[in-house]
Amino acid sequence: MKRWMLSLLFINSLYANDTVHTFANSEDCKQCHAKIYEEFSSSVHVHSTPQKDPIHNAVWADHPQHKKKGQYGCGKCHTPTADNLDKMLTKGEKALPDTGNQSHQAGISCAYCHRIQAIELHQKSNTNIISKEEKKYFGTLKEHVESPYHGIATEGNELMKNGNVCIGCHSHKRNKWGLNVCSTNIDNEMEGTNCVSCHMPKVKGSVSDFKDTKVHAFHGFPGTHFHSEMLEKYVDITMVKNINDFTITIDNHTTHALLLHPLRLAVLKAEITRSKKKVTLKDEVFVRVIGKDGKPAMPWVADATLRDTMIQANEKRSVVYDFKLQKGDKVNAVLGYYLVNPQAIKQLNLEKVKAATEFHLFKKISFEF
Repeated sequence: MKRWMLSLLFINSLYANDTVHTFANSEDCKQCHAKIYEEFSSSVHVHSTPQKDPIHNAVWADHPQHKKKGQYGCGKCHTPTADNLDKMLTKGEKALPDTGNQSHQAGISCAYCHRIQAIELHQKSNTNIISKEEKKYFGTLKEHVESPYHGIATEGNELMKNGNVCIGCHSHKRNKWGLNVCSTNIDNEMEGTNCVSCHMPKVKGSVSDFKDTKVHAFHGFPGTHFHSEMLEKYVDITMVKNINDFTITIDNHTTHALLLHPLRLAVLKAEITRSKKKVTLKDEVFVRVIGKDGKPAMPWVADATLRDTMIQANEKRSVVYDFKLQKGDKVNAVLGYYLVNPQAIKQLNLEKVKAATEFHLFKKISFEF
């Protein structure tokens, strides 16, 4: 009984500006938002903590801030509801994520995102400003919806509608050397698309038990970790047969680079089937390598971009293959990625982590002649 009662209580949390905030437990939301909660449970937002994301954990474990100072500077975006977030981010303090602390393991919770009322833009990284009103949430519904559990503010806050609610954490991140380690697009607008329209597409199902709607915004947050198939429509793959060779073109319709984090590596694979025999051509790799003194290095050490072949926002990239096609040939083109560049697997001790070592298929197209 005590555990059940505690699950209905709010969780105390501190944010980066040392203001005490109280956040509802995400599990409480499933009582009225069952479908949305189901989607959210399979999202990268739920798996943002070191204990739930082995790749993030491996990177953080190698960070000198963890090894020498006992701090978790990533907490600003990875454990934003932590009840000791102020200590995690304060120089000289020691505070690490605790598996047994629910406020540390909530990830980017429902209440946290829906309480973001403004974004402070900063050179190093942006900061989310959280509403002090515990039961005032922000949404996109035009009509006000009465709920016995919380209010919903649909006017006066455009962050949800224009997608900028995401840029508090997903805009940019500069390290101490001033290198922009990971960047999207602060303006977040291009031909009517934004973070929310692409990564929270409309799907069938009612938004809640209190508001019967035909569709709602998908809360599984498609990306490189989960539900990537929902994003393949934003990337086209075409092919042109030439006299002595052929060309495969990748057309990236998104507002940001094909992959953002420097650990990622995209690969275009091409295979020819001729008279039941298969010919595998050389892989084309798209990557951004950061480093120091001319050598690849981890994000906290790197002070320069050594190489950048990643497909950029709204870019068409063509790859020419020195292979003469014949009538009856079939070309299979596969675009996929590694969450961790294979060259960094050993350094991060991720050899046994499937998500890190496997090739993730993104889109596959076949052409016949």
